[in-house]
Amino acid sequence: MDSPSAMDYPAAKLLHKSLPPFSPLVPVALLPYIAFLLLTATFGLAFYFSTLPKDKLPAREAAVALTASALGGFGVVALFCTVGVYV
Repeated sequence: MDSPSAMDYPAAKLLHKSLPPFSPLVPVALLPYIAFLLLTATFGLAFYFSTLPKDKLPAREAAVALTASALGGFGVVALFCTVGVYV
């Protein structure tokens, strides 16, 4: 029933205590600025997207929309982390 790779609780607890604490790659103090930058770029691209002429092949529209969506997603995550909701 037990798998050979299963670790018992005392061994896992000892391993947990021996590991260094988590430290993020991006300093937490930079998160508000990153969120502001990404969300500002999102709104700028959304304005640009709304002023594009309609094409038969919407490759440019799709590229702008996908870029704005990605920047908006990362901006919202940075904003959440700024206010203490770590996702």
